Formats: sequence, structure tokens, C-alpha cells
Amino acid sequence: MKVLKFGGTSVGSPDRIRHVADLVLERGRNIVVLSAMSGTTNSLVEISEYLYKGNIPGAQETLNALEAKYDAVVDALLTTVGGRAEALKAIERSWEMIRTYFERADRRKPFTEVQEKEILAQGELISTALMFAHLRERGIRVAMLPALSFMRTFDSGEPDMAYIREKLSILIEQQPEAELFLTQGFICRDSSGKVANLQRGGSDYTASIIGAVLDLDEIQIWTDIDGMHNNDPRFVEGTRPVSRLHFEEAAELAYFGAKILHPNCVLPAKLHNIPVRLLNTMQPEAPGTIICNTAPDGTIKAIAAKDGITAIKIKSGRMLLAYGFLHKVFETFENHRTSIDMIATSEVGVTVTVDNEARLAAIVDELKAFGTVSVDHDMVILCIVGDLEWHNAGYEARAVAALGDIPIRMISYGGSNYNISVLVRKEDKVEALRRLSASLFS
Repeated sequence: MKVLKFGGTSVGSPDRIRHVADLVLERGRNIVVLSAMSGTTNSLVEISEYLYKGNIPGAQETLNALEAKYDAVVDALLTTVGGRAEALKAIERSWEMIRTYFERADRRKPFTEVQEKEILAQGELISTALMFAHLRERGIRVAMLPALSFMRTFDSGEPDMAYIREKLSILIEQQPEAELFLTQGFICRDSSGKVANLQRGGSDYTASIIGAVLDLDEIQIWTDIDGMHNNDPRFVEGTRPVSRLHFEEAAELAYFGAKILHPNCVLPAKLHNIPVRLLNTMQPEAPGTIICNTAPDGTIKAIAAKDGITAIKIKSGRMLLAYGFLHKVFETFENHRTSIDMIATSEVGVTVTVDNEARLAAIVDELKAFGTVSVDHDMVILCIVGDLEWHNAGYEARAVAALGDIPIRMISYGGSNYNISVLVRKEDKVEALRRLSASLFS
């Protein structure tokens, strides 16, 4: 058995839902994970924003537009009176739930984050209801595995793997006649039983968790691109899919900008040694990219770019041989719950990068107690991934030489066997990506 995850664009229209149904029916008795239809989560976020502000008419107008959209989808997708009635009944439960918050807001009860998560969960519940009704119309014995019945996280946000394994196994065993299983990505419950989620892109994570707890044969992530490319095709011509990646390489690429795969997806599959295959819904015959614990050695595989980076330099003559200096610097970022991407040190200073400026002013203010602080905004991290162990002489030199006269603000090399990270200005990003491709992959 395998788990097959399909993203929002893959189920973004009635025709695409039918196409996904064809794909999964060709592949046997598996578990199918669906995201919300493209655009739906954004509309649900907009409704929530109106409710936070107490703007009930704005929320109602957005919900009315969403309801009209799905009425049209049901009419186009389903052909029988029974099928349409079944889908509309399920979808109406979502609309009714959302409208209860309109009534509460009218009574001046504040809208909460917990309620927002309940609203956001409706996108996946609706997409699976549509697919469920369509498959039943086609005579398929499909079984629903409600994610809110088995997917649970600890207070830390980490998945409760033992609980998920137990509850999911029971649900599957209770439906031995099922030809296909269907569930929602992204949504879950927290340790107290409240509706929560696995954050944006979390449907990948859902699929990986399911594959891990059930020890399945393969985790398939279906999107609208044929695997993970060796560079960003939006900026570089002639990119091609990477046929095989190590889990560590995929994790680096996902974190540093390769949007095809959610970074969290990698760890459960890696720990349980379950291959992840990236496939194209529109070109199902393409081999895509397989990610596993073994990959070809001695090659550079791909390049990714992460935008919106800020570099912070702390320079201090007191750093020389100063015990605890770096601890104080890192503690400042920890206290402000801001993670660091890159780091470079010298005898007189340290430079780090962050991708979140929400607490930047407070961080800089505290760091001034330790030295002179300077900040560079609008930077980009270029992540070069492959077999980059230190004894593979010359790889780092090729990467740096390819950039030529492009100014390099920082380089991180040696922290990983799979990654060289280079920090450049935003305006140099596209040219840098193109030069790296020409040098490393031509």
C-alpha cells in the first residue's frame, strides 16, 4: 500500500478532480490525501480576518462567493441527483459551522485563533467530500478516514505517532471491503482535542506521517511539476528534474526555497526509510524525483533560493577569547523566537541571517549591548545541494568561481555534507542562479 497526496491545484477544478480520480483508480488500494481546492484556504483566511475585525458583512460576502463557487463545482462534477445531494449535504455542514461564528460575533464575542483553525479546516473537508461523492458515483467502494479522528499533535506541535498509528490502523481494519481510502491533509487535533493544523503545506506532512506510522511502500507527492528541478524554472531556462535525491539533500532544498516539497515532509519518511516520490499530476508518465536514503555520490544535484533574508552583523573587540559571547548572541534570538539560517564567525565578530523581521528592532536593540550592530536587508540565500563532503575537492571553488563579480555577503560551508549556502543581494539573485546553472550543470 502507498499514500498518494494531491495538492490544491491538482484538485482545483471538476476536470482535475476527475483526472485525479482516474490516476488513483489505476494504482490500486491506497490511501489518498487531499488538500483544499486551490484558492479556498485563502478565502477562509479572508473570512477569518473579517471576523477578527468584527466585519460580519465582509465575512458574509466572502462566504457567499465561496458557496456559489462550490455550487458550480458540484453541478459540473456530479451527474446524479443522489451524488449532488450527498455532496451538498456535506458541504452545507461547513457553511453552517462558519455561520455560527457570524452569530457569535454579532453578540460581541471575540473571534479566537481556535475558531480560525476550525474555519480553515473546512477546505480539506469539502475537497474530500467532493472526491468521495464522485468516486461513489463511479461505483468505487471508497472509505473515508477522517483526519480529525486520528491525526493528533503534542503541545509542541510534533505528531503523536503512537496515537496516530493506533487510531488509523483501527479505522482501516474496520473497512476491509474498501477499494480506496480517502483522507484530509493539513488538519489535525491538538493534545486537548481542539481542531488544529500542520501549517501551510502541511498536506505533504500528513502524507509523510501516514506513510511512516503504517510503514507503507512509498509516499507519493503529486503536484503540477514533474519532480524537483535542478534550478528554479521561473528564472532559469533549461532546468530538468533531478531523478534521485538523498533525504538530506531534499530537506536542504525544501527549506531553502524549493516549494514543491514541504520541509517537514522529509523527516518521518527518512526515519522510517520510506521513499518519497514527487510526481506531476498533468504528466503522470514522467518519472519525477525519488527521495531516499541512498543517492548518487560525487555530483551537485540542484540549486534553490530563499528570499527575504536579513543579515545581522555583531562586531566586538571583546569577542576575542570571550567566554560566553556566542551564547549571549544566540540567546537573544531564542528569547525573541527567531530562528537563524546562516552563521559566519571571526575573531572580532559574528554575522547571522534571519528570514523573519517581526522582532528585528528588539533583537538589534539587545545585541547592541555586546557590540556594534549593522543590518543588511533584502538579501537572498542561494543553496547549492549535492554530495559536498569536504574531501570532494573543488566543488566549493566551482560554485564561488561561477558567481564571478557578483558580491558575496556570506558563505556557509562545512555545516552539512550536502549544502553550500551563499548570501547575495536581491538584485543579483536571477543572474547568480543562471551563472550557477551554466557552470554546474552544463
